[in-house]
Amino acid sequence: MKALFRRSQALQKLGRLDQAVSDLQRCVSLEPKNKAFQEALRALGSSMHEKMKTMSCTDSKVEQMFQILLDPEEKDADKKQKAAQNLIVLAREEAGAEKIFQSDGVRLLTQLLDTAKADLMLAALRTLVGLCSGHRSRTTAILAELGAPHLSAVLGVEDEHVSLAACNLLHVMFDSLKEGLQKDFRGKEDAVVLDSSKDLKLLIKHLLELLALEGASAHGRDNALNLLIKVVPRKSPKETNNSMSLWVIDQGLKKILEVGSTVCGVPGSLPVTENSRMSASVLLSKLYDDLKCDAERENFHHLCEDYVRSWFEGHELAGKLRAIQTVSCLLQGPSDAGNRVLELEGIMDGVLSLCASVCEAHQLVAVEALIHAADKAKRASFITANGVSLLKEIYKHSERDSIRIRALVGLCKLGSAGGTDFSMKQFAEGSTMKLAKQCRKWLCNETIDAGTRRWAVEGLAYLTFDADVKEEFVEDKAAMQAMFHLAKSEDRSVLYAVASTLVNCTNSYDHEEPDPQMLELAKYAKQHIPEQHPKDKPDFVKRRVRKLLTAGVVSALACMVKSENPALTNSCRELISRVFLALVEEAEDRGGVVAQGGGKALIPLSLEGTEVGQTKAAQALAKITITSNPEMAFPGERIYEVVRPLVSLLHLQRTGLENFEGLMALTNLAGISERLRQKILKEKAVPMIEGYMFEEHELIRLAATECMCNMAMSKEVQELFLAEGSDRLKLMVLYSGEEDEKLRRAASGTLAMLTALHPPICKRIPQVTVHWLEILQALLLSPSAELQHRGAVVVMNMMAAEREVAEQLIASEMLEILSVLAKDKDKPRVAQAAKESLAQAVAYGLIKPNPGQE
Repeated sequence: MKALFRRSQALQKLGRLDQAVSDLQRCVSLEPKNKAFQEALRALGSSMHEKMKTMSCTDSKVEQMFQILLDPEEKDADKKQKAAQNLIVLAREEAGAEKIFQSDGVRLLTQLLDTAKADLMLAALRTLVGLCSGHRSRTTAILAELGAPHLSAVLGVEDEHVSLAACNLLHVMFDSLKEGLQKDFRGKEDAVVLDSSKDLKLLIKHLLELLALEGASAHGRDNALNLLIKVVPRKSPKETNNSMSLWVIDQGLKKILEVGSTVCGVPGSLPVTENSRMSASVLLSKLYDDLKCDAERENFHHLCEDYVRSWFEGHELAGKLRAIQTVSCLLQGPSDAGNRVLELEGIMDGVLSLCASVCEAHQLVAVEALIHAADKAKRASFITANGVSLLKEIYKHSERDSIRIRALVGLCKLGSAGGTDFSMKQFAEGSTMKLAKQCRKWLCNETIDAGTRRWAVEGLAYLTFDADVKEEFVEDKAAMQAMFHLAKSEDRSVLYAVASTLVNCTNSYDHEEPDPQMLELAKYAKQHIPEQHPKDKPDFVKRRVRKLLTAGVVSALACMVKSENPALTNSCRELISRVFLALVEEAEDRGGVVAQGGGKALIPLSLEGTEVGQTKAAQALAKITITSNPEMAFPGERIYEVVRPLVSLLHLQRTGLENFEGLMALTNLAGISERLRQKILKEKAVPMIEGYMFEEHELIRLAATECMCNMAMSKEVQELFLAEGSDRLKLMVLYSGEEDEKLRRAASGTLAMLTALHPPICKRIPQVTVHWLEILQALLLSPSAELQHRGAVVVMNMMAAEREVAEQLIASEMLEILSVLAKDKDKPRVAQAAKESLAQAVAYGLIKPNPGQE
């Protein structure tokens, strides 16, 4: 009976009033005289009446809103806008979404989409987002009603806002179909769909068809590519099923390559934006990375090679252009596939011959392909021998800046083939400086369009391997700000080049000092030894970082991180993380980085991207947390988002420095609030912190002990010190007797905290080691006032905890030590704790009070 009544209460809380009434009626039938049951049934009846009244009111409101929106004679724009907004808000609530769905809302929303009026289409799409969010059965029904072709057609419309809203709806539908019934009520009305793979493939099939559809808008094509990037590849390599990627490669690889091979300005080409080809490259790269075995990769290569051959061999000049453009797209994405295609007979010769074309469009395609082909040192050497003279000729004599700047980038790339090695230069002394000067000149020329100026940044990304170029660039404030302005623009394809330039300027790439013995062996064997440029020494790097900070680099980086564009790849994120880590290297610069939005930007970088990128961002967060007030650096809820990245620095594969900085940062956070300590516990950091307390490196051991001291304020951590078979308490007692004063201070502080907050620990201390008394006595006799105070507090807590412990303390030399300390007027805190210990001994009757003392 009691269980039935409680179930009715639970059902009532869940909003299932009809089932709650059924249970209560059964209770009343079994115990008709029970007043509690009768009162509950009466209250529930009135609740149901109110709900029915509200629902009927909602029904009429939904109907009224649709009437206003669909009435062709309604001319009041404000009234229509208000009705649309109310519909969207209603759809965000589960009850409202269900009411719209049950009130024939999908059919009415379809009518709104068919009006072809942007404002009504936006209202319909945003309402549908509410209906589909987290509800698979409703999503399936809506997809069946609207149809994948209809949704695909809406995505391809010319209106950019409508296309973006349709993209958002499709993304929500994908999530709902893939992730299941997050909000579903498995009642009579909702069908539980067990397999949505057919619906997913249907949507993806129409997205792929949209890519090659001539009537689709450029923005729609971009949105389709972005969707495919988000929903097709596996989120993590731990997922074993890559069947969706394999299906897309078989069914749609050639359609993706259609976008990648599009040559702008050629009759009959697909409408594309400046970001379309980059998006196609990113999608191809993600699909290739999602493959698991050589057979799958070989299939990918064959499909790419067949596509390029079909254009190169069976068509005239227009076909060759398409083939070379495809090669460029592949080289920017899955470079292995691009290099394989580049080795096909006639391709490289075709690139070099088209570079000499008199047609601007032809030259653009060929020069870009040459630039992307020069990535590998072997091919760079070939192009240096065969293509440099051609690129120089184009650069000197072409009348079009768009061609000249690309030729310049090609020369920049070839000139930087030696990387940071000062002894390996492809060009004559001073040539790279001249190229860099011209790049900066074009970059600052605002009369040139942004797409062309982007290539100037590409050039600098290669030339800034040279330290002389870096020094000149950071002295040119106008050039730096022009680059930052481009980074904030809508053309997101510039992000990687900007990030690469900044990595070079800050020397934040990985650089290991060579082993002296290996150097000697290399000299003996007459092997090439890389040389560092004199201007790449730490003092020069520090000055360059300061100049970048003054020019506003942090706000540019923060803006780059906010981008949702596929151009913000994981590799690009890693580069940005490297730059941020270099910017916060000096403690005095960290406040400025935080003030300009650096702290906020680092959090997403530390949670998403390559493992190296996440680690670099987490280390930058740790540096900020160590020297700044975390509550000011990460205000509000943001401070809790910092915990996970910091805990990731404690993993065993991280370096000792990363471990140390992670521990120091967590120490600061653990001292702020119980909620933060709970967050650290939830991230399972305590076992890792304990592990580092045994570390051989004294600084890491100290940092771990200090972190545990702050964590000991949590009840759960205090209980760990009493766990059976645990040596945690023994370790703290023994560390309190170590020679390292800082370690003693941290360990004795932890003991003082534990004995004050959790008295049962006081009884356990005498049991963990036979040396406990001499360790406490050594603390009280220490010349350090801090150690004396900590020891005195531990003794005071132990005296107060239990008479038996107090007897053991008083029976030793502790009584004499406490008597002396109680009279020490120079250390009032120590004297007060000693007095309280003696007073407790008097209260137990262990010693007699001294009439001469207070």
